[in-house]
Amino acid sequence: MRILTRYVLREFVVPLFYCLTGFISIYVLFELFGSFSRLAEAKPPMGKVVSYFVGYVAPYFEWLAPACLMLAALYTMWSFCRHSEVIAMRASGIGLFAIVKPLLAVAALMAAFTAWVNESYVPRHSQWANQFRDARFKEDAMTHADDLVYHNARDDRTWNIGAVMNDSATALESVKIAEDWPEGGRKTTLLADRAEYLDGQWFFLNPKAYYYDKSGAEVPSPVPALDGLTLRSFPGFDETPEDFLLVNKDRAYYSISDRLRYLATHPSLSEESVRSYRYDIWAKVFSPLACIVITLFAIPAGIATGRQSVFRGIITALCMFFSFYGLTIALMILAKKGFCPPVVAAALPDVVFFFVGLRMFWRQR
Repeated sequence: MRILTRYVLREFVVPLFYCLTGFISIYVLFELFGSFSRLAEAKPPMGKVVSYFVGYVAPYFEWLAPACLMLAALYTMWSFCRHSEVIAMRASGIGLFAIVKPLLAVAALMAAFTAWVNESYVPRHSQWANQFRDARFKEDAMTHADDLVYHNARDDRTWNIGAVMNDSATALESVKIAEDWPEGGRKTTLLADRAEYLDGQWFFLNPKAYYYDKSGAEVPSPVPALDGLTLRSFPGFDETPEDFLLVNKDRAYYSISDRLRYLATHPSLSEESVRSYRYDIWAKVFSPLACIVITLFAIPAGIATGRQSVFRGIITALCMFFSFYGLTIALMILAKKGFCPPVVAAALPDVVFFFVGLRMFWRQR
């Protein structure tokens, strides 16, 4: 790594760290003020407290990261211009892109990290944090789902579950599964004391299966040799533990894979609901790119701040920032109302402001 790259990277990462720390601290402090009495009463382990606050802040990270990148880029470029460092670098034959390349690289890494937070961390840990708070920060008061009903409309199959025995929903008790014929009427009924998900399929303890023809009359089992088994698998049941977890999960914590799975197993959703889910999927795909787009137009705004007026660059960056999210919200409404394709509505703000940022960058080069 060149000396210049290390220098620019250090000058950018330090204010970025301060911005992230400051914004996250504000969120944590506001939540701490409202939860302090319950935390003092429950006295949970420090590890659980830290996990709670991380899970609480995680859903907001996709907006905090672009804002922090914008402020850090503004400050870094203002500082370089104020001390004439950009002029010295350019006079040495170094292009503007070479100067700001570390900023864009950090923005790209932040975008990748934001995508991981949205897809992997938020769906599980933020849901847990919400349940932990509802249980007044007492882990033993957190109960698993009971009397759970899951309907697979695609296969006309309904699961009635007496209790979910673990957080991953791989162990169920008091299971009743009813499968219907496509034309209507009961096809199969399965009763079991317990079900466990192992090696990609369900195994049932003490299963009792009943079969019916299309007229509703009970018929003999097609596999009588298996009826006496105390532990039996049914490969035709392709539901997964994630399907059952989605029943009690807040939609705000759905990952992209959760939403795709929900659409696949609920073909009877209304057209409005399908549009909403499809927009949310594409929005989750494109939202991390805001880190790169906002950094791209914050760099020339920061140069303008150092060369011309502090307020001019800051106001330009803020107007661009709020315009970006204003356009995002407007297109979200249009997409969910059916006036715009979901993928276009989700991608258009990034595309528009990417080219606006390139134009601003070109003028400052």
